[in-house]
Amino acid sequence: MTDNKTQATAASVDDYLAGIEKPARRADCEHLVQLMQRVVGEAPVMWGPSIIGFGRYHYKYASGREGDMCLIGFANRKAEISLYVLSCGEIDQQQELLLSQLGKFRKTVACIYIKKLADIDLAVLEQLIRYSMQQTRSLYLA
Repeated sequence: MTDNKTQATAASVDDYLAGIEKPARRADCEHLVQLMQRVVGEAPVMWGPSIIGFGRYHYKYASGREGDMCLIGFANRKAEISLYVLSCGEIDQQQELLLSQLGKFRKTVACIYIKKLADIDLAVLEQLIRYSMQQTRSLYLA
């Protein structure tokens, strides 16, 4: 079995943030670092070349594949910010409720995408982060 591509690194979060060319996007990402660090209670760590992650958990799937990943994180992408804030299990009624109150975003299985922080309700994002962390911890850290 191959190693996971996305692993924690010693790369500088500050250097990553400083490299974001658009000032408004950099400000949004800096705000996300502050919010996520406060909620998770852990310092940010670079995961691979582009994900800023907080916390850590070890997963093991029924297939035998296992690895480590950040509990919560985000990545600045060309068109959007990818927020890795959905729990690793099925999206349940509570997460759906929070997502319905979040604001303007699009969603895939593993994350949500936003154009800018002004498009979403940060208080709801904080609730979603707390709930998702709880769900992921109950799945993998219990």
